Amino acid sequence: MVNSKKAKTSAEKVIYVPLKQKEYEKELRRLHVELVKLQQWVVSKGLKVCIVFEGRDGAGKGGTIKAITERVSPRVFRVVALPAPTDKEKSQLYFQRYVPHLPSAGEIVIFDRSWYNRAGVERVMGFCTSDEVNKFLDGAPIIEKAMVDAGIILIKYWLEVTPKEQERRLHDRINDGRKTWKLSPMDIKSFKLWDEYTVARDAMFASTDSAWAPWFVARSEDKKRVRLNVISHLLAQIPYKSLPVEPVKLPKRKVGKVKPTDYPFRYIQERF
Repeated sequence: MVNSKKAKTSAEKVIYVPLKQKEYEKELRRLHVELVKLQQWVVSKGLKVCIVFEGRDGAGKGGTIKAITERVSPRVFRVVALPAPTDKEKSQLYFQRYVPHLPSAGEIVIFDRSWYNRAGVERVMGFCTSDEVNKFLDGAPIIEKAMVDAGIILIKYWLEVTPKEQERRLHDRINDGRKTWKLSPMDIKSFKLWDEYTVARDAMFASTDSAWAPWFVARSEDKKRVRLNVISHLLAQIPYKSLPVEPVKLPKRKVGKVKPTDYPFRYIQERF
């Protein structure tokens, strides 16, 4: 539940009532069942779905994507997280490296960061010129219109986090040995450029928030809530139905008629 009298446009102005773990797990389980139904529908109907996740460092993109994909088939829900471009890729048409990863029939492709790197990190960190940024912002809506016209269902999410919460999460990555892999030198350099990223984000929205591929913003101060909210919203963007499922009954089997082998299996040590 959101504890606010009026709708707010800034994530900083919203106070959340803590969501209990049991409540979160119960709702996530229900949504996972619906995602499985969506998966079956997408495969059955040959749909092509492309989901883009963008946001500042520490906004919760990875955790949200994991919540979406942890109970579905990786052969249907495919996550794409491209590394820095090679010299060859830098010489190509900018969108060229992303095209091979777009969904085919029966696939849902999730981009953990996408072609919008050019409008964000590349612009802010000086990895491209202002002219290249402007050409991207002019061309992205055209490319996305071509994608939609080709039958791709394109859904774009921006996860919005406050400076205070971002700093807390980055400190957590520094101090938690399980999360240090999430922290890159680029994250440290980007940390002091909050305002520059805000300018880049606003310019990106102004140019690429189109009628055929709008941006959807999700407040991500509360990790549990943003995961539930995004999954709920995603399910509402793709009309689907529950497909009939043949009842499954395990057949009878006979166990114990084969003499146990005396092969010296190498069992691992049971430390726990």
